[in-house]
Amino acid sequence: MRLQLLPLLLACLTTWAIGSSNSSTFYSEHAANFFGRHESASGHTNNWAVLVCASRYWFNYRHMANALGMYRTVKRLGIPDSNIILMLADDVACNTRNRFSGSVYAEAGRHLDLYGENIEVDYRGYEVTVENFIRLLTGRVDPSVPRSKRLLTDDRSNIFVYMTGHGGNEFLKFQDQEEISAFDIADAFEQMWQKKRYNEILFMIDTCQANSMYSQFYSPNILATGSSEIGENSYSYENDNDIGVSVIDSYTHYVLKFMEGINKTSQTSMQDLFNSYDPVKIHSHPGIGSDLFHRPLDKALITDFFGGVAQAEVFPLQEDAGSTSHHKSGSTSLPFASESGTPSLSVVPSATVTSLLTLTDEMHVWDIQRKEVRKWASVFIVGCIVSWVSLVR
Repeated sequence: MRLQLLPLLLACLTTWAIGSSNSSTFYSEHAANFFGRHESASGHTNNWAVLVCASRYWFNYRHMANALGMYRTVKRLGIPDSNIILMLADDVACNTRNRFSGSVYAEAGRHLDLYGENIEVDYRGYEVTVENFIRLLTGRVDPSVPRSKRLLTDDRSNIFVYMTGHGGNEFLKFQDQEEISAFDIADAFEQMWQKKRYNEILFMIDTCQANSMYSQFYSPNILATGSSEIGENSYSYENDNDIGVSVIDSYTHYVLKFMEGINKTSQTSMQDLFNSYDPVKIHSHPGIGSDLFHRPLDKALITDFFGGVAQAEVFPLQEDAGSTSHHKSGSTSLPFASESGTPSLSVVPSATVTSLLTLTDEMHVWDIQRKEVRKWASVFIVGCIVSWVSLVR
């Protein structure tokens, strides 16, 4: 009789063990899914953009238009001004030679004013220096520098760094007064990585011999692209006869043209952008540096760098015992209400908070089921033990 009860006891113990192991496995998998980095996902929680026009003077009109074109694009795709650092000489819009005062255009037809009224320049005029740029990236700014001039990133930040101006083999000129080298930028990015100031970086540069500017990078999670090879110039796209100068560079023009087909929910990848490069139209050979980037380019979305998309989900209010006294019996409970009595829905504008709440709900349901299984398994085991002891006696 004892031997006949032994398989039954083993079955009960197995059921109890499976319930415990499934519970721990469930928690581990969901924690990994929420906090872990995956091959196809960026893992970032916020986006920043650093846009640098390193030139000044009227005849470099196109470089200012390059930076303002990128500024308009990242704002349109969801990155707020608080997360955009714009470095601009800002000596073109109100230049006495500008027939269209207070405006900057990137096309001969002048259909879209890139300057307009809704622009925030963070570093203007002679503030656009190599020192300020390096200090901005590394976070080594003076305590008196306002928050609007700081790159307040962390290890979950994706940063888009765009630079344009006159350059050469492994250097970019800043306002014809100083130069920044490829080594300077590479070391700044390494400091950022060591200080946990970024998750991923997209580095894009439009200048002569642009591809040499990312040749010295050695920090992880950096994707780089440039407008021209070593020994190759970067050319302007078109002139405007009324303005009298070139209004945009060819490489930036075609990048911006491609970006016009992108919206905040687009699934277009960085590989799609790179595939759109046409050396014949651009008049140079754009380069791509992906050896330090850990994700496949066809899995990296353009909005991972150019966008600032925050998902929102509406949750019904779950009343608890303590909140019932604040509502009349039979009335409908609303999450929030204004002073005028107008109800509003509870909206969570963060993908992280939404995912965490969903995870909590799933874990709560599973926890209830697990406790129920363990309860009845325990009762069954106790019953079997009592029966076995009675038979032995």
